[in-house]
Amino acid sequence: MNLPRVILADDHKMLLEAFRKLLESHCEIVATVADGRALLHVAATLKPDIIVLDIGMPLLNGLEAARQLKSKMPAVKIIFLTMQEDPDLAVEAMRCGASGYLLKTSAPGELLHAIREALKDRCHVTPQIARGMQKSFIRNPEGRQQPKSLTPRQYEVVQLLAEGKSMKEVADVLHVTARTVAFHKYRSMEELAIQSNAELIQFAIKHRMVIA
Repeated sequence: MNLPRVILADDHKMLLEAFRKLLESHCEIVATVADGRALLHVAATLKPDIIVLDIGMPLLNGLEAARQLKSKMPAVKIIFLTMQEDPDLAVEAMRCGASGYLLKTSAPGELLHAIREALKDRCHVTPQIARGMQKSFIRNPEGRQQPKSLTPRQYEVVQLLAEGKSMKEVADVLHVTARTVAFHKYRSMEELAIQSNAELIQFAIKHRMVIA
């Protein structure tokens, strides 16, 4: 029987190594990555069965990475493994197509269980999170709305700037010129009626474009 092919994504190297050791006798770990953009690139090349990822990752947060992965690779199973106990985030993760939502404080066997469930087209959520998800859904049935006035490129630029990167650093990540980044930044501020960098960062945090 072939082992499921798994990619692990987390920006904490020690945790990545711990997850690898936990899973390596049960899964084929085909790659480990430390940011959301690297995850998109590697997943497109390696076509894994399962992706285990954190929500708070640099360059592209886990929710947005999951949304893009599922649109391009509908069959891939996505399991979030995070410190985020917010049931609103768990609901949003499921809306992004996740098959599981676990806390890093969960028992090690729970991740293995979640992987087995995902391979059977079933979902698993850590019980203490599941209790709050129904209330979250009732309170906000439409879920988190992305800023409709921003283009995908503008969204990327705002998120990266809100992470504290300079325009040159954003340009390097997106493989464009700093002048192009500046154009998207100021168009975004104009569209959102934002006057300062501080307001732009506050907007990104409010809309969970940046997740700690």
